[in-house]
Amino acid sequence: MVGEGSAFTVLLGALEGLTLEGFQEFKTKLSHVHTNGGWNIPEDALVEAMHPSTLVNCMGKSYGEDAAMDIAIGLFEEMNQRDLAEKILDEKVKEYKQKYREHVAREFLRYKEVNSCLGENLSVSSRYTALTIAKKPWSQRGGKPEGADVSWGCADTTSAVTAQTLFKPDEDGQTPQTVVLVGAPGMGKTMMVRKMMVEWVEGALYMQFNYVFCIDCKELSLSKQVSVLDLVSKCCPHQRIPAGSILDNQEKVLFIFDGFEALGFPLAQPKDELSSDPREAKPLETTLMSLLKRTVLPASSLLITTRPMALQNLRRCLEGECYVEILGFSAAAREEYFHRYFKNDNKADVAFRFTRGNEALYSLCVIPIMSWTICTILEQEFYKKNNILECSKATTWMGMFYLSWLMKCRGSDAQQDLQQFLRKLCSLAADGIWKHKVLFEEKEIKGCGLDWPDLLSLFLNEKSLKKGVDQDNVYSFTHLHLQEYFAAMFYVLDDDEETVSDPEALAKNVNTLLESYSKSRKDLNLTIRFLFGLVNPKSIEYAGERIGCRISPRARENLLRWLQTRHRGLSHPSEALMIKELDTFHFLFEMNEKSFAQNVLGCFTGIDLHDIKLTLYDQMALCFCIKQWDGLDSMTLRSCSFHQQQCREEPATVLPGQHPRQEELRSPLHPLCQALGHAGSSLRNLRLQWCGLTEGGCEALGTLLATHPSLACLELGDRALGDSGVQLLCTGLRQPGCHLHILR
Repeated sequence: MVGEGSAFTVLLGALEGLTLEGFQEFKTKLSHVHTNGGWNIPEDALVEAMHPSTLVNCMGKSYGEDAAMDIAIGLFEEMNQRDLAEKILDEKVKEYKQKYREHVAREFLRYKEVNSCLGENLSVSSRYTALTIAKKPWSQRGGKPEGADVSWGCADTTSAVTAQTLFKPDEDGQTPQTVVLVGAPGMGKTMMVRKMMVEWVEGALYMQFNYVFCIDCKELSLSKQVSVLDLVSKCCPHQRIPAGSILDNQEKVLFIFDGFEALGFPLAQPKDELSSDPREAKPLETTLMSLLKRTVLPASSLLITTRPMALQNLRRCLEGECYVEILGFSAAAREEYFHRYFKNDNKADVAFRFTRGNEALYSLCVIPIMSWTICTILEQEFYKKNNILECSKATTWMGMFYLSWLMKCRGSDAQQDLQQFLRKLCSLAADGIWKHKVLFEEKEIKGCGLDWPDLLSLFLNEKSLKKGVDQDNVYSFTHLHLQEYFAAMFYVLDDDEETVSDPEALAKNVNTLLESYSKSRKDLNLTIRFLFGLVNPKSIEYAGERIGCRISPRARENLLRWLQTRHRGLSHPSEALMIKELDTFHFLFEMNEKSFAQNVLGCFTGIDLHDIKLTLYDQMALCFCIKQWDGLDSMTLRSCSFHQQQCREEPATVLPGQHPRQEELRSPLHPLCQALGHAGSSLRNLRLQWCGLTEGGCEALGTLLATHPSLACLELGDRALGDSGVQLLCTGLRQPGCHLHILR
């Protein structure tokens, strides 16, 4: 028989307790019930259901248990039989808690990323990497923002907290009822909330709460009139919920409002208009204010995630709240994220070493969305079966991809001219870079015409600085490197008539920027590197198609002339023109355009670098340029060290009678020797003096000697080669393809 569950048993008892008139009234009301997608009970079946057990069985067959119980509860309420309705609800509550947890698991356990294939969902538990978060009273925040420091992300451990401790008593024994989780766009707020929901379902987090309701503020912003009960209903899978049980045990309820800034309205409702009845429908703003001001469900707990820009508005509504800021990935978490993303230790190791070798990229990885961006791009390189250590996607491209992601965060009703906004934002960034400035006052933001909240909050953090008894709001870019990125963009974005005619606007003189860098402003290095990357034709095309901003290629000629002439003053008039600064190779690698590199390198005949610790990224930039440089005649590296590889690389050509050894495959000199041996190379002189060559390095050199058609002079000047190293060099010298005349 259908309807043998405990809830049906209670329903049967309720019907049996009715008078004959009451039973008939229940049947009459039941005949007018119409359900969406379900079967309605035929009229003749209702007539034949003369006994409560027959009617319960009929309802079970037609509606199913959940719908039948919801319908019965509704009918009992219409009949003013609230005690019977509550009795059935109480029985359902026992089952409902488990059903709600199952619903939360279905909603939050898996998610879809932007770049996921159709039907591909990822597990939160397999991808989520713990974030560094810190707790501080927001009014005491001040000084240099974390985003202004390239070591940003290393939290002050004295204030570090975890998700597990957010609702635990503090040192004074006080348990916060309201926690505000603050983070810039891309810092992982929503992902952290998703992980919290999963851990609550699994019984690993917030077990003091019977119910945790997660409300997406983007969806909520579409509502007009709502009650607190409506907010609960939006999170629940069934039409009828045990409202009495939930609301009567409000201390067991946690509301999570994710993305509070999306609501976009000022919270300034007069207190006498606030609600105290959770069932009372009022304008959305009033209902939310009632929760925040605790005139309704005062014993419940709140967790609010928001961007810093919304804090000033939110602070006016809260009392005794606890502020927690997401600082991003720690150094260990960055590496862990790469391994979780790739699910393959070898690929993760290679990708992480690539990123770790680029100081700018590695520093940006403190922002979770930047780690995702870099992994996504490198994964595409793996898919194309490219050598990741020769990846053509330089730092600027990663920034462009990140900017594209930010644009997807814009509200659907945002109609502002992005090009106009970016011009003003980039002008602010460039002005700050020139003045060594990372904090901007509110009047500067308004003076620049940047007071567009839905766009501004994507790029800048808002913070409060305490000055005596006053408290001022200041703004900073999410990360210093992002400020440098937008400063570079300032010089290449197309101007409009308004900008051209503004006499107070910062001059877009690329030559002034380059000359200042050459003379004394070495802190402009990354800005100039980004400048080269932005005028790459692919970057220009991507910016126009995917982001909607126009980049002018006019600066290319300035950059070309500067690189062609900047080293002339460094070489003696009687010497051949040599490149003596490593940054030249980084600029060309960032541009990543072979013809441009060839036009620059064609003006020089040699490389002369001293006392440099060559990181993996340095070697990649150097190798890229050497491969485009047919006119390279000599190369000198004096007292330079090489970053040691930690992972097996593809072996170079092996000499006859030799077997590749693990040390050879790990030699950091292999990529350089392979680049020097590229087809068309005219290298004649190679000097590697006091560079700490290993046995594997000697074998790589031996291979180069055996195959290079023009290499005539090799100077090592290193007495640490050892007998085995010398033997490996001699093996190369004995090969018929060796044309070496001088070995020192």
